[in-house]
Amino acid sequence: MAADSFLMPPCRKIRICKAKREPNLNHSDSSSGVEPQDADYPYVPQLCDELENLILARFPRSEYWKLYLLNKHFLQILKSGELFKIRRQIGFKESSIFMSASGCNSWWAFDRLFKCCRKLPELPSRDVCFIGGDKESLCAGSHLIVSGREITDGNVVWRFELETSKWIKGPFMIDPRCLFASATCGTFGFVAGGIGMGLIGTNVLNSAEKYNPETKSWESLPCMHKQRKLCSGCFMDNKFYVIGGKDENNNELTCGEAYNQDKNTWELIPDMLKDNDNQVATQQSPPLLAVVNNELYSLKTSSNELRVYIKNSNTWKKLGAVPVRADLHKGWGVAFKSLGNELLVIGFSSSISSGNDNGKGMTIYTCKPEPESKELQWRCIEGYKDRLNFFLLNCCVMVA
Repeated sequence: MAADSFLMPPCRKIRICKAKREPNLNHSDSSSGVEPQDADYPYVPQLCDELENLILARFPRSEYWKLYLLNKHFLQILKSGELFKIRRQIGFKESSIFMSASGCNSWWAFDRLFKCCRKLPELPSRDVCFIGGDKESLCAGSHLIVSGREITDGNVVWRFELETSKWIKGPFMIDPRCLFASATCGTFGFVAGGIGMGLIGTNVLNSAEKYNPETKSWESLPCMHKQRKLCSGCFMDNKFYVIGGKDENNNELTCGEAYNQDKNTWELIPDMLKDNDNQVATQQSPPLLAVVNNELYSLKTSSNELRVYIKNSNTWKKLGAVPVRADLHKGWGVAFKSLGNELLVIGFSSSISSGNDNGKGMTIYTCKPEPESKELQWRCIEGYKDRLNFFLLNCCVMVA
């Protein structure tokens, strides 16, 4: 839709009459003492619902909470999800970063520039296993999906809906799992592999699922070629990639797999991580991967080095060091995400020594990577640096 179609009609100034205190006023006579006077009170015509919604859809999403306070009409529009549908239709999207602390149910939402921050309503689960245990997260449309384990229900899923600003339990995955790969494509969320937590005990999975926020349901996908846990996922070339991890015998996997939505099949990619030279270590994190401008980047945890994947040769190219210490905890506790056309990395500052990792050096950096660049320009985000002393176990990016 052309930008001109959203231009407001020109404002008109109201003509306010000011009566002089004179006898025998003759209202039909221009000399009666009633003189028009311009006043700076613009007249704004009432907007039609369609135009009003188009304007509200362009309102910064980080400020939507203010609309909840205006009136019941705006509140209803937000809860209906209509604004998010309009945003998708007109291609208006924003990135938000969601992060959570260890040992609590608090989640924080940041805008892309880390200038706005708000605390989400507390996740309702009171299960000590869920609160204190490991959790995994991904975003699908306007839903934040958090997966963890509860004593009574086993592996569970909680979702936070931006429309209602509420946490809702379910729907559970078809195959309950942990330590799985995940990725987001458009409004859909994808998961694959991991450790199954079924009634017959634990096992390494090769199954995959897709989450649809419109129907609030999971759909089974074809199984991968390999069973794998501690793997990572990403979307590139319109395919869902699952890379690395360990198989059912706890052997390291260097192969990757790509799910083609059009063909509904998986393609095995041998030695996709072989040249990346990831150090195999006990309790090593899944590969740290991010896709920017359809290029795949990896943060090598043993050397804190950034690499880019060369598709034609199935190899990796070194791009230099990152300004955080991913090696301190074998890759755990580091956020390495795509943020629009930038890479986002959050972790302990490179200036922190291995003997001083108490969390006081958490930093946020972004950069616009260039595969052909000889030197990357990292930009430090100062905004909410101090808040990161208290959290970073879960981090995901939502585009809606």
